[in-house]
Amino acid sequence: MTQKIWLSPPHMGGNEQKYIQEAFDTNWIAPLGPNVDAFENMLDIYVGQNKKAVALNSGTAAIHLALVQLGVTKGDEVLCQSFTFSATVNPIMYQGAIPVFVDSELETWNMCPVLLEEAILERIKKGKKPKAIIAVHLYGMPAKIVELKKIAKKFEISFIEDAASALGSEVNGQKCGTFGDLAIFSFNGNKIITTSGGGALITKTISEKEKAVFLATQARDDAPHYQHSYIGYNYRMSNILAGIGRGQMEVLENRVEARRNVFNFYKNNLKNSPFQFLEEPDGYKSNRWLTCILTESFKQREKIRVSLLQQNIESRPLWKPMHLQPIFKNCTSYENGNSEKLFKTGLCLPSGSNSTENELHRIVKVLKDF
Repeated sequence: MTQKIWLSPPHMGGNEQKYIQEAFDTNWIAPLGPNVDAFENMLDIYVGQNKKAVALNSGTAAIHLALVQLGVTKGDEVLCQSFTFSATVNPIMYQGAIPVFVDSELETWNMCPVLLEEAILERIKKGKKPKAIIAVHLYGMPAKIVELKKIAKKFEISFIEDAASALGSEVNGQKCGTFGDLAIFSFNGNKIITTSGGGALITKTISEKEKAVFLATQARDDAPHYQHSYIGYNYRMSNILAGIGRGQMEVLENRVEARRNVFNFYKNNLKNSPFQFLEEPDGYKSNRWLTCILTESFKQREKIRVSLLQQNIESRPLWKPMHLQPIFKNCTSYENGNSEKLFKTGLCLPSGSNSTENELHRIVKVLKDF
């Protein structure tokens, strides 16, 4: 059988092992240490805007802490993008809060500003002003973040930016992950850079960072004995995994360039095909974490996916919207049909930054048959 082509495999830069070895040599095998501090500092410098990063063990943990920081509690409503992965929504449930889903616009596939404002007005009319908004930069493509943030500010609703897949993406020169009241990144094994498993919460101030670190380390009070006045969590990133992150940050710009080159390869080699690609709006820069295409129908999408699988090539349908998920079937949703159509016809193609030209030609050959 031909060699497997994965959707989005990890891609090491070379120095990760050096920082891991430093952790072993100095016996910093803990959820604190020099690598954690250095990794957070690298994130601070990279995203800019005077933001302060908190390295955590997952992007999900980062969303959960963001909700805790913003005071989201039982019974509160949180407006959330429907077209996303369940990890965006699950932390809302952890808090006993209620997700209210908002559908997508077709220019970026992310939360629709028009629908968001309609949802807010209707929730307020019903006496249920939302406590927070969670918008996502899907597949590395920035959402209409300026418009969304303006709406959040207009109604004085806290705004969480889920940039799990958007490290390195920008809007008008400003890095994704710096627009929200709080923001998050993911460093899962399939992301543009990885710490094996991990994430980060991006805060605006030192005090917000200190509070997040406190909550992420079991909320232990400043006392000589173990004393706790708040519920805490075991969410901190280990010094070993942060060592991987340091090595990955050194090659982040190369990884963004490589992913963007993969997108351009597909687009150039399939320019006469019926497939549609997601283009960047003016002023937008996507890291192109995953290259996605829209096919002509659900039937065609499935034929392509199966054909790729038969050639030992991994692909994946676009996210199934949260308002269609069995677990969230009773939740309120504001729909326009866009995310359902995208789910039915969309496919994520292998997009690894370590993809070879031969591998990309193998994939394109299958696609050209359609």
